[in-house]
Amino acid sequence: MRLRNVVLALAAATGLAAASLSISLAAVPPPQPGALTKYDITGTYVSGLSSGGFMANQLHVAYSGLFQGAGIFSAGAYDCAQNNLNTALFACMDTLQPRKTPAELEQLTRSRATAGTVDPPQNLSGDPVWLFHGSADDTVDRAVNDDLATYYRDFGARVAYNNTTAAGHAWISPIGPNSCGSTSSPYVSKCGTTDPVREMLGHLFGQVNAAASTLSGKLVQFDQNQYASGGDAASISMGREGFAYVPTACETGPCKLMVTLHGCYQYFGLVGNALMDKAYLNEYADTNNMVVLYPQATTMTGNPRGCWDWWGYQSARYPLKSGPQMAAVVNMVKALSNGGQAPTTTTPPTTTTSVPQCVTASNYAHTVAGRAYVTMGQTYALGSNQALGLWNTFTTSSIRQSSPNYWVKC
Repeated sequence: MRLRNVVLALAAATGLAAASLSISLAAVPPPQPGALTKYDITGTYVSGLSSGGFMANQLHVAYSGLFQGAGIFSAGAYDCAQNNLNTALFACMDTLQPRKTPAELEQLTRSRATAGTVDPPQNLSGDPVWLFHGSADDTVDRAVNDDLATYYRDFGARVAYNNTTAAGHAWISPIGPNSCGSTSSPYVSKCGTTDPVREMLGHLFGQVNAAASTLSGKLVQFDQNQYASGGDAASISMGREGFAYVPTACETGPCKLMVTLHGCYQYFGLVGNALMDKAYLNEYADTNNMVVLYPQATTMTGNPRGCWDWWGYQSARYPLKSGPQMAAVVNMVKALSNGGQAPTTTTPPTTTTSVPQCVTASNYAHTVAGRAYVTMGQTYALGSNQALGLWNTFTTSSIRQSSPNYWVKC
């Protein structure tokens, strides 16, 4: 997390309405190895923090026919980054550089819908959207979060926007281990007696029952490889393990599904079960018939902090329906609601926005786009490990993708 600090890490890798309540502590149960199986899902929602917030918005927009609402902590409007690392850092977190206006991003969304690479944005009209930005958050600028609110409102979504809490850059929970203004691991903070999680779920669902004091459900640990294109989650910067909290009631009756996406520095391999244990979602899941899916990103070249792909470090298709991480998460959603099996076709279909057969670019551009990686100043094609020469903006090479996430020289 602490996305503004990702400048240093990425430079090294690439060369550059509150409610008071009594709080119950109900620790998340130990994970049980298993598989995603079918449940009677009556509605699908997505939430996330920071890079997970950007990803939540991308999923909601690209798959607006599937997701019925979103809850987002500290993020910006759809495809603010425009497949550019500098834009992500200095225009979509800081505001040191100009960024596309909400109106421009709305038109981009319409154009992509016409091309069939995202769902029609008319689906967003009437969807509940809950947004949060802490007044002590100096990681994502308030103006960027404001753009997200404007983007959604212009498409007719029902937006609730909490921007007055003195919170840092974190998921805010009544059982968070950190102080309200903190921006530090594990990036789950408590702000007095307020409960933004209840506020979020109440806006998304219309009403919400009080949280459980003791969890009755199970935490399933499943293999994410079967939901990733090519069966290799690591190649798209996703961890091998994913998790789903399933209340007992959902085993036999209808339930909603909440997809919750962690932020940078917050993936399971770094902070363990901290988000799953302290986000206060499972407690509401038990009393509101809600399965919670916790997909996991991880690190790779160009992504040393385990962020979700919202600027194009892994694929230029990152904000589209065919984006590798996007498709993997949706495959998990479909498994939970359509029979518990991975789709038979896992390779994203070719579209007019796909990467061309041969891509000629600087070695710097190849690494930023996730087609290559750099070691000791030398550039190598992702997958094949073929040497491409010096890593800089002057040396160019031509490579093509022969299979998912496997690049060779042309």
